[in-house]
Amino acid sequence: MSEPIHHASLDTIFRDARSANAWTDEPVSEAEIRAVYDLAKLGPTTGNSCPGRFLFLKKGEARDRLVPLMSEGNRQKTADAPWTVLIAHDREFFDKMPTLFPSRPQMFDGMKGKDAVIDQHVLRNSSLQGAYLMLAARSQGLDCGPMGGFDAEAVNREFFLSDETRKNWRINWICNIGHAQPPQFPRLPRLSFEEAAGIL
Repeated sequence: MSEPIHHASLDTIFRDARSANAWTDEPVSEAEIRAVYDLAKLGPTTGNSCPGRFLFLKKGEARDRLVPLMSEGNRQKTADAPWTVLIAHDREFFDKMPTLFPSRPQMFDGMKGKDAVIDQHVLRNSSLQGAYLMLAARSQGLDCGPMGGFDAEAVNREFFLSDETRKNWRINWICNIGHAQPPQFPRLPRLSFEEAAGIL
């Protein structure tokens, strides 16, 4: 039976972690980013379908193409972050099922042609995978700045639709990764168990 993880680890992942809005100059290597993905990929998805897709942008030409597509309040922090990841989903995730579930590669064939069902599946599971990525990054001593303010259609055109290998990817949300500067204000409140949960 598994044991609870140490309180210090819970502090790193949850209690002391904050959404980052400003970044230090401390570098983050590609090896660190790959290690984060290798942890995040282990999180569960429906039928091990893993429809989440991740395009990591380091500072440079690709990042420069993204910044103008962000909302005004997200541009500077995106330009300054060591890495930005486009968290997307693959609407043709079925193609990977022979690898992901060899004993039942046709598990999701009944979804084909049913756009609303596909949309629900890929959005739910890529959102989970993006959350796993954030927790994995925090567990490795990195900070995250998740964002929803951007022009989704423009991001899809710029990074996915024109690329043959990613033409079926669609953006879900975006997250900066690096080492954060100290937060500028206290953590905002959260809802209590009684306000947000229940037991039947």
